[in-house]
Amino acid sequence: MNVPPLNRKLLAILALDMVGYSKATEIDEAGTIGRLRAIRADVTDAAIALHQGRIVKLLGDGALVVFDSVVDAVICAAEIQKAVAVRNGGLPEHERIVFRIGINLGDVALVDGDVYGDGVNVAARIEQLADPGGVMVSGTAYDHLQGKLDWPLDFVGEQQVKNINRPVRMYRVRLDGKRVHRTLRQAMPHWTRTAAAAIVVLALVGGGTWWFFQPTSLGGKPSVAVLPFNNYGDEASGRLADGLTEDIITDLARFPELDVVARNSTEVYKGKPVDARQVAHALHVGFVLEGSIQRQDERVRVTAQLIDAQTGNHLWSDRWDRPAEDVFAVQTEIAEQVSNRLGGGVGLIQTAGRAAAKRKRPENLNAYDYYLLGTEKIEKITVADEQEAIALLNRAIELDPGLARAWVELYHAHGILAGFGINPESEIKAAADVAEHAVRLDPGDAEAHAVFGMSLSHKGDNARAKAELDTALRLAPGSSEILTFYTGYAARFGEPERGAQMVDQVMRLDPNYPMWTSNFFGPAYFMAGRYEDALKMLERMTPDNYDHWRWVVFSGSLAALGRMDEANAAVRETLKHYPDLTVESMINEVGLSTSERSRFIETMPLAGFPSCAKPEALAKLAKPVRLPECEAQPLGQP
Repeated sequence: MNVPPLNRKLLAILALDMVGYSKATEIDEAGTIGRLRAIRADVTDAAIALHQGRIVKLLGDGALVVFDSVVDAVICAAEIQKAVAVRNGGLPEHERIVFRIGINLGDVALVDGDVYGDGVNVAARIEQLADPGGVMVSGTAYDHLQGKLDWPLDFVGEQQVKNINRPVRMYRVRLDGKRVHRTLRQAMPHWTRTAAAAIVVLALVGGGTWWFFQPTSLGGKPSVAVLPFNNYGDEASGRLADGLTEDIITDLARFPELDVVARNSTEVYKGKPVDARQVAHALHVGFVLEGSIQRQDERVRVTAQLIDAQTGNHLWSDRWDRPAEDVFAVQTEIAEQVSNRLGGGVGLIQTAGRAAAKRKRPENLNAYDYYLLGTEKIEKITVADEQEAIALLNRAIELDPGLARAWVELYHAHGILAGFGINPESEIKAAADVAEHAVRLDPGDAEAHAVFGMSLSHKGDNARAKAELDTALRLAPGSSEILTFYTGYAARFGEPERGAQMVDQVMRLDPNYPMWTSNFFGPAYFMAGRYEDALKMLERMTPDNYDHWRWVVFSGSLAALGRMDEANAAVRETLKHYPDLTVESMINEVGLSTSERSRFIETMPLAGFPSCAKPEALAKLAKPVRLPECEAQPLGQP
């Protein structure tokens, strides 16, 4: 019997596992699983995608990931451990998630999307010997890492590991100390310096000048081609494959930040074995999405994967297994999920674009690169990051005044600064100006209508605000970003329950929703009276991300749940940042609905906020809304 040769490849294998998972789930199963999911959404998935890894399998409390580059694997591991350590800093011991990570470089067999062989086994054994919160690498990995990392590697000896006959050299990545960098001049022996200089001069004279001074490509918007999904089933599943391909193309085309190849250009590849990099070269795109559909035993199984055409690396892959009873519902659901994970400001294509921009020399960045880097800063939601985002985005529009998306993102940055109390009047005005400019530049951009609607709400014009956000939804009904923005304003339109339901919908569309969405989701749940859910959302953020709204929602939710000591402590912390904050100051914010005011009046006094506004605050209001107990006493008395 002839056995076909295995598909083998040299890969870096990263094995990750949670320390003490069994004990943690025994104490608090739901909480542990929730915290693991949050870390995956906020930290691990993003780091893996950024460094071009591919998740082979999830193991409940861990994961197996492969990389083409062992350097990328170790940098990814170090960033994960550092980010998780920061998250753990303010948590009690029993709520901390701690990982061990092991990395090996080895030859593995690729079978049906999985990896097998000693290379995988060694990575798993190394991971078990790593320190909690640490990274351990094998000798084969170490041999390819020297001089390429910013962390020292300490030899910890040869270890005999289970089921591996030979001893394995092991090295610990010292995450707490930078290695000493030596310049080229310092590293070279004295006698070589003159010769090296001569070689450089000769290279420049002999044609090296072109290479040395050649700028990197300026590039532009990321482009993607969606190949026809392969059909491994009957005629009906073939129709589903065609419909799914078309729907994904249509959904991705809604994102103005992407250039999407039309279906008639990709249809020629239907049913043919193709190399994604060759397709990308022929169609002049940076990314290729491919997938397959199989219908069997009344189930529909769909796989999809995104490929970076320049390197051939798989940036992302996923699979779905659904009942085939309603194939059109399946088609819609999967198309929406794929487009939301790949497109938009939080999508993997933009994440890859940000990584590429960071690798460029600053003088070679173009308008779109500055836009990408600005959006990344905005999502961090701190004063310093928003100010840096504004500088980056202003540079983008200097280079390309017609880049509507840069004007859209400027709205978010100015609005967040206003929420932090940084020059609120001027920042709110700046936000309103850039939002209006964005929608004029591109009336077909759903997010431009969304931010214009939000700016109108902050002026108190909720009727027009709702019309603009409804327009955004019509333009992009399945966009998780547009739905996210709407969640923060549904209560303002008298629809708090709808806002909470939209949050649930976004989490179905994009299970890896990023941290910044909690800025909208927390208040949306709060206004619907879903206080536990509101707290879970805000706990995905840090107090550095809280503006006065988030502090009020956090404190009020704790009080509504009877957690009075925590609520009182949160109020004390809030008043350190916003000493003039009172119940009356909140209910007098521009544009609030009756239901929003009622929620504040119900929860803020319970938490311990002072009720009555100070006279100087009320003097700025033409028709201040007063609490009965404040009208019956001198102005400003608590």
